[in-house]
Amino acid sequence: MPEPAPAQEPQPGPVEVSFDAAPDCYRHWRLRFDGDVAWLLLDVDEQGGIVPGYELKLNSYDLGVDIELYDAVQRLRFSHPEVRSVVLTSGKDKTFCAGANIRMLAQSSHPWKVNFCKSTNETRNGIEDATENSGQTYIAAINGTAAGGGYELALACDEIVLADDGSSAVALPELPLLGVLPGTGGLTRVVDKRGVRKDLADVFATTTEGVKGRTAASWKLVDEAVPRGRFDQAVRKRAAAAADRSDRPRAARGVDLPPLERTVTPDGIRYRHVEAVFDRPGGIVTITVFGPHGDVPESLERIHALGAAFWPLAMTRELDDLILRLRANELELGIWVIKTKGEIDGALAFERIIAEHSGTDWFVNEIRHYFKRVLKRLDVTSRSLIALIEPGSCFAGALLELALACDRQYMLDGSLEDSEFSEEGDPAPILLTESNFGAFPMGNGLTRLESRFYGNEAHVARLRDELNRPLLAAEALELGLVTFAPDDIDWADEVRIALEERASFSPDALTGMEANHRFVGPETMETKIFGRLTAWQNWIFNRPNAAGETGALRSFGTGRRPTFDRKRV
Repeated sequence: MPEPAPAQEPQPGPVEVSFDAAPDCYRHWRLRFDGDVAWLLLDVDEQGGIVPGYELKLNSYDLGVDIELYDAVQRLRFSHPEVRSVVLTSGKDKTFCAGANIRMLAQSSHPWKVNFCKSTNETRNGIEDATENSGQTYIAAINGTAAGGGYELALACDEIVLADDGSSAVALPELPLLGVLPGTGGLTRVVDKRGVRKDLADVFATTTEGVKGRTAASWKLVDEAVPRGRFDQAVRKRAAAAADRSDRPRAARGVDLPPLERTVTPDGIRYRHVEAVFDRPGGIVTITVFGPHGDVPESLERIHALGAAFWPLAMTRELDDLILRLRANELELGIWVIKTKGEIDGALAFERIIAEHSGTDWFVNEIRHYFKRVLKRLDVTSRSLIALIEPGSCFAGALLELALACDRQYMLDGSLEDSEFSEEGDPAPILLTESNFGAFPMGNGLTRLESRFYGNEAHVARLRDELNRPLLAAEALELGLVTFAPDDIDWADEVRIALEERASFSPDALTGMEANHRFVGPETMETKIFGRLTAWQNWIFNRPNAAGETGALRSFGTGRRPTFDRKRV
């Protein structure tokens, strides 16, 4: 387990978190390649914590370790199409990963802990998405002890091989040792993904020492337990077999992902295709996504030549970075107003290329799945999301998903005299395309239209009659695609009142309400992790039994037994 936490630690001061990373700057991961197999080795720098106050001993991790892992997964998908399987293992002898650093958790504020758990969950979902949709099967080679989040990291992989050496083990000891839960999906993945029997899962999650060797394999906690002498051979055999099954192109050239260019000021963040403007007194950030400019590339050769400059990828990378930065660094900007600006025809031209080639070209396919993952990140963001559809907007097809992801949509019926677009005199339309009916599913497996009209399949089918037809405010309102459609006289007042009212509510209550409304219908492994499990974990993080001065989290490693309030709540 990680280094014991003292009884009390000072919480770190505000830290401006950057999500920039690149392989030549990694402090905690090593990436090497062996033909069509990539090896991702966790070798944590003990002194490399993202904030002061703890050492990352025993390959334990914090947000900085996860930021590098997320970057590595992205680069394997975009920059290394030749990679068909990925072995995730430890670069340290006899220790795979001790999980989230206990000192970090003990000293962190509640928002930091919650954001940390959410970000690591999203990274693990990205690993699973790469296996499912990119032909890059992840295989965990557990060559030591994998405890807590360390085993959860392995659970994100499609296959798990454990060294059967008498000491290597898998464990989820958070409940008995720390009074918390395996907060990055451990409980859910054990039963839903691995198919572990629920009584055995109960034993496993309450056993501090974990499970070893053949028992771990018989309980389905791992796929195979292999003696040390044959361990490397067994891992390589699995990696080769996974690579042979992949449809990943062997001769394709990867796309480099250069550092993002941004301008950060106290009043906002500006990229080339995305902009955020802060209203700190109002607790509002206005996010504008700018549509494409210039000619649309008509050939795959041109698209690949553009690489990271290809608008759908460039815009998605910037939006992804902005969401992460706002969630980590701007906690009091609780209302996100989503806008778009640009020509609908231009946005649709790029979308047609994505639709035409995503099933046949690996690079275009990666872009589609990346935008899907960023939309999912928006779905689980604990902020109020309000879409404003005004003249000059380009909410069509894929970009319309941004509006459909919001809690409300306000669409101007007409135009504004003082609008920067008033010379055109054209009101804003929205436009449905085929991509709104399945290209970007939510975590519950439904489209955002199916979630919006849950239980009314006939209406969703009716909306197909409106494909590729510009819909003005009155029609959009009648079809239920927007919440309100004020005219130019009432627009400014209605939007202002709505935002002021939202800002007056309890942020905690809003978070709970929004999360419930956004995910209707069936539960999936993903919704359980972000909804059921995360909600319980957040509650437990606040309870004295875990986070109090004599709670388990603060008492761990001090020699003092925690004091529990025995009342069940």
